[in-house]
Order: sequence, then structure tokens, then C-alpha cells
Amino acid sequence: MNIPIKTDISTSSRVLAGKVALVTGSTSGIGLGIARALAAAGADIVLNGLGVAGEIGRTREQLSAEFGIKVSYSPADMTRPKEIAEMIAATVAGSGRLDILVNNAGIQHVAPLDQFPVEKWDQILAINLSSAFHTTRLALPAMRHNGFGRIINIASTHGLVGSPFKAAYVTAKHGIVGLTRVTALETAEQGITCNAICPGYVNTPLVEAQIDAQARAHGISRDEVIRDVLLAQQPNKRFVKTEELGALAVFLSTSAAATITGIALPVDGGWTAH
Repeated sequence: MNIPIKTDISTSSRVLAGKVALVTGSTSGIGLGIARALAAAGADIVLNGLGVAGEIGRTREQLSAEFGIKVSYSPADMTRPKEIAEMIAATVAGSGRLDILVNNAGIQHVAPLDQFPVEKWDQILAINLSSAFHTTRLALPAMRHNGFGRIINIASTHGLVGSPFKAAYVTAKHGIVGLTRVTALETAEQGITCNAICPGYVNTPLVEAQIDAQARAHGISRDEVIRDVLLAQQPNKRFVKTEELGALAVFLSTSAAATITGIALPVDGGWTAH
């Protein structure tokens, strides 16, 4: 006899209704894709990131109108702990809760190790790693108070493997995976989970800049850069879609994923299967 197993993810498309989600670095790219997916699932959204004020305002209006949820925005600089603290405090004060935290903010710089600019090292570590420490430590009290929390760290395949010329980025993403595991262990009995998503290459503005730079450096076409340079280690030979990452973030935010914690999940077309 087959007994159907019911979970909240199978009964409603708005499985996150009533939840509040903060996504750092969410005015474009992966972060915006994840914010859209969480909004479609019914969560109220706090956006954060850089951009033109008018465009950010239109994004807020579009998300709110399309999904019928509340959308706010924080301009907090992820290199400044004080601004991060103000963002978390304002989020909790505005709604009385913070259920889902997605640490996505990140930047990249490519250079040989002995030529890597010190200021770029410091900036990448601050934005890609230290900001997640600050948001997490400040979000945990609200999550503990409500007995529910989902922390999703956007790491990278480079949190699991290395590549030349990306010392700061690889270091930060490995650090995010370590932070994920520690957070999961410390919150395992408190209704809180913490997981890392490790995407391969996603066609975002950050990657677009790399495509153009690589094409100039190697004297080859964009298509050759995509297939033979960027996706050389990605067996399926296509970019990861932001929609795929958003769907995974929604699942990890539901009660169906309540016992999934402390993992670093590759979404890389088979890159780390080598």
C-alpha cells in the first residue's frame, strides 16, 4: 500500500506566505533571480545591493505587483558592519521577523597571486565572506525567537575546488562553506537550517565582464570563451540558470528541507564530478 507523503511544497505554490526573506546583492543577477523565486512562493522580500535608484524602485514595484507581496530595499554597504546591523535591525523592526536569509553579495577580481592587489583582496573577503558572518550573527536572534530560520549561502563551485588567478574569490567561497557548516551545527536543534548552494558559471553581469576580458586576452570569440574557457570544466556545457538556483533556494526554505542542513550543494553541470 502506497501512503502519500504530504509536505508544504506539494500543497501550494505560495509555500512561503507569511515569511520574510532578505537577499543580499539582489538588485541583479543571481540574487534578483532568487528574490523573484522567493517572492513567487509568497515571501515578503528585502532587496539589497547596488544600482540606479529609479531602476531599483521599478524592480520593487514589479515584484510587489506581480506576486502580491511586500518588497523593501536596503542600500547597506556589505563592507560596513554598522550598515549591515542597521539593515537587519530595520528588517526585524518592520515585520517582527526574519525567516530567510540569503547571503549572495559578491564581487570578483582575477590576477596572479603575487600581483593580486591588496585592496581587492580585502574588499572581496569583506563582501564575499565577512558580510555573511555579520548578517548571520545578527539574524539568528530573530530566527531563534520565532523557532524557524533558513540561511542560504551562495558559495560557488570555487568553494569546493580551486582555479588559478582567483585567490581571494576561492578563499572567500571556501570560507563560506566552512561558515555554513559551523552555523548548521550551532543551530541544529533550533528549527534553523544553514546550507550553501555552489553554482557553476551563471550568465550574470559579473560573468559577462569575464567573457569580454577573456576574449580580448586570448584573441578568441565570445562563443569560444564560453565553451572552451569558462565552461571547460562544466560537462553539460551550458550556464546554470538563475531560475534553477531560485527553485532550489525555495525548496531549502520550506519545511520539506527541515533536516537538510550543513551541506554544500553543487549546481554545476557535473564540474565537481571529475
